Amino acid sequence: MLGDILNAVLHDTLFIKYGLLGLFFNGMFSSFIPIPTELTISALLIGGINPLDVFLVLTVGSIVGGYIAYYLGYNGRLLKRIRKIPDKKHEQKSINIMTRYGWFTIIFFSPWLPILGDVISIIAGTKRYNIVKYSIAMTAGKTVKAVAIVFFGIHFVHWLVYILH
Repeated sequence: MLGDILNAVLHDTLFIKYGLLGLFFNGMFSSFIPIPTELTISALLIGGINPLDVFLVLTVGSIVGGYIAYYLGYNGRLLKRIRKIPDKKHEQKSINIMTRYGWFTIIFFSPWLPILGDVISIIAGTKRYNIVKYSIAMTAGKTVKAVAIVFFGIHFVHWLVYILH
């Protein structure tokens, strides 16, 4: 029963159907829309995809998505056109946190913050945060998160295989 459910989820999810290309888009979209990448990563690892390939594709997709989110904030007209304007409550909370702990630290840790982390890159663009500092913090944060997700994903897959057999 559990095996059937896992099989259905792992083969019928949109991003998983397209393999590494699906992971790239999943990573990219998850930088500004709360779409988790963990299921896609686990499915690809279970499917035998090389963990280094998964890490590289996830990292590049997430970084590209981080720049898209920054640009959406930087170009406010575009943001209004697609109606992904951050909720005032989330925007003010993000600004307060960034002011308290520093922009660099928050951008570095933003990939780990559900929903609030998606808004942080948009707000950084809106506030015209220095693109070089943003690039360094965002790239480092997304790379560290990708390492952790793939590392723990590998261990999760081994555990899952052990449990199911």
